Amino acid sequence: MLQEQADRPSLFRMEGISKRYGGVRALEKAELVVEAGRIHAILGENGAGKSTLIKVMAGVVSPDEGRMLLDGKEVRFAAPADARAAGIACIFQELSLVPDLSVADNIAIADPPRRFGLIDRRAQRLLAEEALARAGAGDIHPRALVRDLPLSRRQMVEIAKALASRPRILILDEATSALTAADVAKVFAVLKRLRAEGLALLYISHRMHEIAELADECTVFRNGRNVESYKAGTRTDAEVVQMMIGREYSNVFPPKPQRSDDAAPPMLECRELGWGGRLRDINFSVRAGEVVGLGGLDGQGQRDLLLALFGVLRGTTGEVLVDGRPATIASPAQARSAKVGMALIPEDRKTEGLMLPMTVRENLSFAVLDRVSMAGIIDREAEERLIDEMVQLLAIKTAGIDVPVGALSGGNQQKVVIAKWLMRKPRIILLNDPTRGIDVGTKQEIYQLLRRLADAGAAILFYSTDYDELIGCCDRVLVLYDGRIVRELEGSGITEHALISSALNVEAETRGAAA
Repeated sequence: MLQEQADRPSLFRMEGISKRYGGVRALEKAELVVEAGRIHAILGENGAGKSTLIKVMAGVVSPDEGRMLLDGKEVRFAAPADARAAGIACIFQELSLVPDLSVADNIAIADPPRRFGLIDRRAQRLLAEEALARAGAGDIHPRALVRDLPLSRRQMVEIAKALASRPRILILDEATSALTAADVAKVFAVLKRLRAEGLALLYISHRMHEIAELADECTVFRNGRNVESYKAGTRTDAEVVQMMIGREYSNVFPPKPQRSDDAAPPMLECRELGWGGRLRDINFSVRAGEVVGLGGLDGQGQRDLLLALFGVLRGTTGEVLVDGRPATIASPAQARSAKVGMALIPEDRKTEGLMLPMTVRENLSFAVLDRVSMAGIIDREAEERLIDEMVQLLAIKTAGIDVPVGALSGGNQQKVVIAKWLMRKPRIILLNDPTRGIDVGTKQEIYQLLRRLADAGAAILFYSTDYDELIGCCDRVLVLYDGRIVRELEGSGITEHALISSALNVEAETRGAAA
């Protein structure tokens, strides 16, 4: 524990906190000290105990052992309402908003202002406007329905909702993972202002540059225990990651193979692909053994392109070729067919990739029921053999294949999504920002897996909002701007400067002005 923390009076303290779920140890004698006017970063792999720790603080779960002290007095939270009453607000990675309600209704949902026993709509709107302004999202209308907002704006509403309760301690769990770069900058300014106002902030993120910019103190968790607390800036990234994963963190990205001059013909090719005004004149190809990245600012058509290729979108124009022959892909079923052999790893694993209440076994076997059943009867031996193979291949950490997949950490849930598709042995793999919100150790495993799949002959199209991933993983990068491919980068030309300038379409605009 930091000596400075021991010397200063703490606002909130956790001592000897333990929590088990059956035979799984989520926390073991965990310790944490939170101070007013400081940003304290919590680091660790998915499954390290971070989420359980903040759920204990927020009153979502009760610890098996240990105690919590607020202002030096022991407290117990039987429910989230108890934690909120004590001044603790939590922004979880999974949004808690009700889509069919307005922004104002969501912000005031826990305790709406009342007049004569009825909700005071005017006071509620004013409350929402104040909270949105405090969150740096004053452009969001309080009467807008949440379902009509893009994911990044919903996240801003979630932050405003937490601030509306005027907390003393604000917990942010991957709160920037769905935000655009502009919104991240706004959130950072808000958090720094809240720190100056005397709030205590707990910040959980897998983005090391965010930790470097924001944190005053850091605590690393591994296997349910706090490994070390230290003052921000006193450890290198390599040292921090080594503490997190318990092993040396080197060779983050696997080496890229030398490209042959006599390259194989394309496995996937697009010619003049378009969709409304969102995709225009898309031309590219991906060969077997290649990892081709999609870059550019978020929202420039990358996700639409993946959905169009997978047969989700209606009304696309142009032509898609597989193995040099025109392919009709009018539905995901046709994309998954043996003739095409395509897989799409979706962006949102919790709503698009998994059935959270169902078991690991059920989530995985759904993908291959046609291969492990006959006449409607599942061959359990064949099913378990395939599932065990995937669990070992992707090193999925689970107490068993019959536990709900929702009980797994975020990184292991993402592994289940990937495993589900790999069980179908796809030849063309589309990935939509697959490492968002997962830890560095799991990211490294996914990078290694992508290269192994490419080396085995798969054609991979990989969209990522992380420039380091595009630089480290991809053989080529297609940069999109306003629904078009504006530049193709290759080999040593895939640099951060080239990605950013292409994403902003700076060079194209400069050339146009010169002409």
